[in-house]
Amino acid sequence: MRTALLWTLLLAACDGKEDDSAPDTDTDTDTDDTSTPSSDEVTDPLSMPAEPAWSVDDFNPAAECATCHPTHYEQWSISNHAYSMVDPLFQALVGVRQADFDGASDRFCLQCHTSIGTRGGEIVPGFSFDELSPIVMEGITCESCHKVTGIARDYNSGHEIDPAAPVQGPIADPVDNSYHASAASTVHDSSEFCGACHDVIEVSGLDLERPYREWLESPAADEGRNCQSCHMPTTTGPAAEGGPDREVHDHRFVGVDTPAIPGFLPEDEVAAHAARVEALLTDIAAVDLQVASMVPQGEELDLVVTVSNLIDGHNLPTGSTFIRELWLEVVATDTDGNVVFETGTLDANGDLRHYWSELEPYSDYDLVTFGSGLIDQDGEPTLFPWRATEHWSAAIPPMYDRTVTYFIPTAEAAPGPLDVQVRLRFRPMAPHLLRLVGMDPEAIVTYDLAEATAEVEVQ
Repeated sequence: MRTALLWTLLLAACDGKEDDSAPDTDTDTDTDDTSTPSSDEVTDPLSMPAEPAWSVDDFNPAAECATCHPTHYEQWSISNHAYSMVDPLFQALVGVRQADFDGASDRFCLQCHTSIGTRGGEIVPGFSFDELSPIVMEGITCESCHKVTGIARDYNSGHEIDPAAPVQGPIADPVDNSYHASAASTVHDSSEFCGACHDVIEVSGLDLERPYREWLESPAADEGRNCQSCHMPTTTGPAAEGGPDREVHDHRFVGVDTPAIPGFLPEDEVAAHAARVEALLTDIAAVDLQVASMVPQGEELDLVVTVSNLIDGHNLPTGSTFIRELWLEVVATDTDGNVVFETGTLDANGDLRHYWSELEPYSDYDLVTFGSGLIDQDGEPTLFPWRATEHWSAAIPPMYDRTVTYFIPTAEAAPGPLDVQVRLRFRPMAPHLLRLVGMDPEAIVTYDLAEATAEVEVQ
């Protein structure tokens, strides 16, 4: 399957570039001829204002919310929203971006990871994570969301935030309390609310992440189901201590990532978190395998594999697809146990054998992947979005499928049944990315989303 080589060359790419954000494009492949970082500081009147929009002291830390909202606080505290600023991978990537732009683009990634700090003046050129105030390091903390009063755009920290506003939420009839004023929100229960940060357009205009726009074109949107229905499932209980029972949302914001910092998840939450991720990934994809029941020895065996995205709300994968890895592993062994064909297996470093393999680059000619990748101005894969001028994608749209054919040689196969094993494998990030920034990739979890097997007689 030589045509699969193009996908292989471009996969794990996540190297990007910068210039000035805005073009709202729906294409999967974007190009831009801006390839040199600007010396001017990147600003945006909403999310990266030239002058602070407020003081970070205008916001309450999450611990103050815990008194009346202990369940929501406990859930948030182990979520990736709470992890967003302490994440060592995020900090390492910000460090590379800081060096590339000499501080001029330091606020771009931080506009979503800490809207309070970025709009509040703490995120300045050359900032250090070690010097930020505690509430800024809380990342996407309670009032980052619950002081949102509107949505100005559906990407790049597009929320309108007012620290003086009542606490906003989707409850239509909030109960008055002595601590803060409350108000019903018309936006908190919308997918647009999520898209305002989870859709990302680079400073150069390069389209990076687009789960919200994927949702807009999805069956889930047609049926009126929002992002929250999967990632913030509801239960019945009080929204605050002593309040009436109502429908309340889970604030763990379950996704595919697992915090890498030892101890971030309490010991009794490690297994529970893993189970939640497993549950989220269960039955989201299918693999169909079509192959003849017999092949004459010496002839090629055609293996037709169809991969289906069973998620009705967004692509598979979605989000930061340029650091995700989703691929097909195919292994055929003869009756003596000899491997006669393999693709999608890993090198000794745990990497796919594509461009980013240090040990066996470009050695897996049949590799098929379904993520995306970034290409720099020289036509080379890159791992940093601000250096990229092109973003290609092979992600599968919701409820769609992709079919690929493999050609398996049988000249060296022993007579007898040939065992064919196919797995659709996924991991939230690639080992080579972590090694690049000096992190240990050992903790990366690989999930088998779907599999299929067949037995073919060789005569």
